[in-house]
This record gives sequence, structure tokens and C-alpha cells, in this order.
Amino acid sequence: MTRPSRQRERQRESETEAETEQRGTPTCPEGSSENIVKDADRGELICEDCGLVVEEGNIDPGQSRVGAPTTQTMHDKGLTTTIDWKDKDAYGRSISSKKRSQMHRLRKWQERIRTKDAGERNLQFALSEIDRMASALGVPRSVREVASVIYRRALNEDLIRGRSIEGVATAALYAACRKEGIPRSLEEISEVSRVERKEIGRTYRYISQELGLEMKPVDPKKYVPRFCSQLELSEEVESKAAEIIKTTAEKGLLSGKSPTGYAAAAIYAASLLCNEKKTQREVADVAQVTEVTIRNRYQEQIEAMGIHS
Repeated sequence: MTRPSRQRERQRESETEAETEQRGTPTCPEGSSENIVKDADRGELICEDCGLVVEEGNIDPGQSRVGAPTTQTMHDKGLTTTIDWKDKDAYGRSISSKKRSQMHRLRKWQERIRTKDAGERNLQFALSEIDRMASALGVPRSVREVASVIYRRALNEDLIRGRSIEGVATAALYAACRKEGIPRSLEEISEVSRVERKEIGRTYRYISQELGLEMKPVDPKKYVPRFCSQLELSEEVESKAAEIIKTTAEKGLLSGKSPTGYAAAAIYAASLLCNEKKTQREVADVAQVTEVTIRNRYQEQIEAMGIHS
């Protein structure tokens, strides 16, 4: 290469470096601002002054992962190998009978080694019970996660000893419902459980105290929308029932009362006031309380409201 050629090559390299350096510090085309910030979530360069997207589609240099997210609702937290049951290869073609037999044996051993001891098998059973009951109650995924965490904490603190696995699992689910503000009464919980209501209540109080779970009193207003929906009552009744609960609770009537019974009485009173009458029996069946409870709470509420029946 001649001297002029080498000079031209060096000149091109210096021009390329200058262009690269210039691209490394972009400016806003709408003005002279150089206050460019990076949005890490969207991979964009944005002008801090006017909000214009200067560049988009940047590569995220952060960490990445693949696969399903971990979950507390599975005993191995979802960190496991899954062998498909379809007996097909990566291209969707059927595999030979010899391979099918091999896959069958692998699946069997995979299930066996997922639970290496009795402790893991018991945990797997408890978490599956929580999942079954949560499905029957129609509670969201977040409640199942919280219930699983509470059960694992009880297990680590050795609170399961001397108690049934189903009882602690049910108590953990009831505690999770209260934690997440999803009102489910002990009666509703016991209906989907294989454990009696009294045992659930005792176990709940025990693990709540031992684990230091701070539980706020259940607000009766949270039961109103669900009960009104089951009774096919209007939004007017729902609103009136919530008003009755708020007004009477402020006067101290709620203290020491069952929130489900209190909500049921308010709904019964509201249905009468809004000319959408429901019988005490109908309301009691939905709220799973007695008619006597509704009558007593109803009398207290209308007297506090200054309403004469």
C-alpha cells in the first residue's frame, strides 16, 4: 500500500470514529437539548425536556430468564422438569413404540423423584388441598400464593405437629383471604374443607398468634356486593346496605358482632326500604347465618338509624 493510500485509510477511520462518537451522545432534533434519558423498561432514549422519543428498540443489557415463573403454590416452587405426555418429537411426529415405553418409564420416575421424602409428599398434599379449596371458593391466584407462604411458615416453625395437615392448610387459606381483603366466612371455608368449622377456627387462631399475623377486623361492607348479587338485588339496595353499615358502625353497634350477620341484617333492612323485599330466610341462607341473628341485628340497626318498622 502506498503512502497516500495509507493516509486516506487513516482519514476514513478517524471519520468513522467521529460518527460513532457523535451517535453515542444523541441530541433532541426538536431543539438543542442534550438532556437525553434512557427508559430501561421500554428500551427507548427520551428527551427529558420535551418528551420526544429520540431512539427506540435499544437492546436491554440487563439480566433475562426463560421458563415459567416460580410459584409458592407448588412444593418444588415450579422448578422441575416436565416430560410431555403426547409421545411426539420436536417436529410433532409420533415416536416409536420403544421410545414410548422409555418415555413412560421416565415420566413415572420423574413423578417419584419430585418428592424425595415424606415431608415433601405432605407439603405437596397440603398445597394441592389449598389449590382445590381456593378453586371451589373462586378466590384469585394471589390468595393461593399467600396461603402457600403462610403454610410454609407454619411448617418451618413446626406448628403442624399434633394437628392435621388439612386443618392447617384450611386455616392458612382463611388467613390469606383475610390478608388479601377477600371476605370468606368460616362457614364458607368449612363447606369446601374436609375439616370441621371449630377445628379451623382453633387452628387459625393458633397459627395467627404464633406467626404474628396482623389481622384487621373484617369489614361487613365487603360482603354486601356478593350477597346482593346472589339475592339478585339492585345497586340501590347495595348502596343503602353499605350506608346502614357505615352509619350504625360509627355508633358502636358493630363491636363484637359477626360481620356476615351484620351485613345480612343491613341487606334485609335495605331491601325493605327500597321496596325489593327479601325474606329473612332467603337472606339467611345466602349469608349462612340464622334468622334469629338477622332479626336481632336488624332491630338494632333500624333503631340506631331512627327508622320505625
